Amino acid sequence: MAFKSQNHQGLMKLLQVSRETIEGLNIYEALLLENNRKLNLISKSTENIIKTRHILDSAQIIDFIDKNSKICADLGSGAGFPGIVLSILFRERKSPARIDLYEKSPKKCQFLSKVAKKLDLNVLVLEKNILEQKNLKVDTIVARAFKPIQSIFEIVTENFKNFKNLILFSGKNGKQALLEASKVWEFEYKERKSVTSDDSLILNIKKIRKII
Repeated sequence: MAFKSQNHQGLMKLLQVSRETIEGLNIYEALLLENNRKLNLISKSTENIIKTRHILDSAQIIDFIDKNSKICADLGSGAGFPGIVLSILFRERKSPARIDLYEKSPKKCQFLSKVAKKLDLNVLVLEKNILEQKNLKVDTIVARAFKPIQSIFEIVTENFKNFKNLILFSGKNGKQALLEASKVWEFEYKERKSVTSDDSLILNIKKIRKII
């Protein structure tokens, strides 16, 4: 995939956020780079394009999240994409929404907690395997580079109660994956082309139900 480069001013213009929010994102980026060598948080090949490949890519789903959402769950949060970015943007928008970061790696959870404390974010870092959790109550679920679509459908329908939205980042095979999923699942969805890659889609999926 080809990702377009983006400088600080360009990022601020695209995100339409304050300098304080950009400063928070820059602190997050610096912490990522500082800890990446020992924690393997992101691919080394993307270190020079963090703003586009990871930050802007994560930020673009913010408008898919209902303004009334009180709790969002980020599945397999890893380095904090998209959960940490969303939390920074929620603060910009004065949203009280909390982000629950599900990550089973203790070292990555320590990093997420460090970032959350440094930036005073409204997040809950959960060192848990999402596959082992039940009866979770959230409004919105997000997942980026986590698992195939049908695996995610299984997780969210079995482990969560009464969620309204599922927001996924989909690569070039997303259309085919949705077609295959439609043979087993009923769901409603909207799609939007990714702003960071011509090959990718953002999917907002609702009313997921297994039919066979």
